[in-house]
Amino acid sequence: HQGPPAIKSENSLLMAVVYVDIEGVDLGTYVERARRAVNQALEGQIPPGYYLEWSGQFEYMQAANERLKIAVPVTILLIFILLQMNFGKLSDSLIVMSTLPFGVVGGVWLMYLWPNVAGLMDSLWPGVAVQSDPLDFSVAVGVGFIALAGVAAETGVVMVLYLDLAWKRALERGETPNRASLWQAITEGAVHRVRPKVMTVFSTMIGLLPLLVGTEVGSRVMQRVAVPMVGGMVSSTILTLIVIPAVYSIWKEFEMEWQLFRGKEPQV
Repeated sequence: HQGPPAIKSENSLLMAVVYVDIEGVDLGTYVERARRAVNQALEGQIPPGYYLEWSGQFEYMQAANERLKIAVPVTILLIFILLQMNFGKLSDSLIVMSTLPFGVVGGVWLMYLWPNVAGLMDSLWPGVAVQSDPLDFSVAVGVGFIALAGVAAETGVVMVLYLDLAWKRALERGETPNRASLWQAITEGAVHRVRPKVMTVFSTMIGLLPLLVGTEVGSRVMQRVAVPMVGGMVSSTILTLIVIPAVYSIWKEFEMEWQLFRGKEPQV
């Protein structure tokens, strides 16, 4: 007589387990494709009382994604609270928060273009092995975006501080508070921020480079953390140097006109 070597059950129900090893695709994408294919193949053929369930690492990933849905908004809220404690002005905090979407744009684009970028890196440095698997959103990618939000906010803080100091010095020199003097102060503050900003970006990218080209155990996960950070740092650098001074100018012009309308001296 032949029979199963063991009878497995879960929740008082008999169960059969099918183990799958995946390669060349992330877990979430594979399960989505496999679930769609299985549902199409077994549509209307599953007897009453039977059901399919995707478990294992995918189950843990789903739980982590649920926690991530809470962690991301909480992180953004904490960043905003820290900015408000630092500046004490809602306008400056909102200006810095405006840099976060630009960092996300760069991270998403590098994820989308990563197979091509990895192929280019592999052709330029043949001795360096670069994993060129397509990147989809995962817990590791979410962690990378959270880290990117902190770095982008930090560089935005420094930019706003430079602009505030330049405008304050202009008023202390006795310059007439108008659009021309404001633009001159913004140009001065933004130019002084170029070198430290570029140095910050290059030092961060150099530090993340080993994570991009590693092939050791765990490097696949760390690569998903590093890719959105690198892409986001590039886009936030370019756009922060352009967008923050422009938004700062628009707000300060409105603030200056409002203070003059109320008969007060313009202040930083």
